[in-house]
Amino acid sequence: MNRPMTLRLTSNRLELIAATLDHVCAELEATERLASLLNAHVEPGWPPGEYDRDAQVYFRDRLKEGGAAVIGWYCWYVLRHGSPCQKPVLVGAGGYFGPPNEEGVVEIGFSIMPAWRNLGYATELAELLVRNAFSDGRVRKVIAHTKPANLASCRVLEKGGFAYVHRDEKNGDNLYVIMRNANT
Repeated sequence: MNRPMTLRLTSNRLELIAATLDHVCAELEATERLASLLNAHVEPGWPPGEYDRDAQVYFRDRLKEGGAAVIGWYCWYVLRHGSPCQKPVLVGAGGYFGPPNEEGVVEIGFSIMPAWRNLGYATELAELLVRNAFSDGRVRKVIAHTKPANLASCRVLEKGGFAYVHRDEKNGDNLYVIMRNANT
C-alpha cells in the first residue's frame, strides 16, 4: 500500500509544500531564493527553532540520496494562506525524519517562527503531518520527541492526539506516540 507522496497539503489556514532538493539548496544559499521558489514572504530571522542549518543540510543530503521517491518524507514548508493583496507567509517548517521504517514508524518534528507561535499553527501542522503519514498504508505509528521543558510542543502533541509514553533515558527527551486508528 505504498502510495505516491502528496506534495501539497492544505487546511483552512495553511498550505504545506514538500521540500525538493531545489528548495533546500536555495534555502541554504539565500532565503530570498527560497522566497522566490515558494512565491511567499519570508520574514527576517528565518529559519525557526530547531529547523536550523544542520537540519537543512540533513534534509538536503537525504533528498540527494533518495531522489524524487523521498520527496514528502522530509521537510515541509508551512505557509499561511495569502490573499489577493498579500503573498503567503512562510510561518514554519515541519516534516518527517524519513520514510517509514520496517515497523511502520515515522517521526515528525516542527518549528514555527516566533511571531506566529501560540496561534494554533503548530497544532494544525502536526495534524496535517499525521493525517498525511497515515494515508500511506505502511505507516502504523507516528512518534515525536520533545524536550520536557518545551511545554508548547508537549501541548501541541497532546492536542493533536499523541500520547505521552516516557522520557528517553538516552537523550532526556519525552517520547509521544499516536497509533493508526483501525478506521484509517
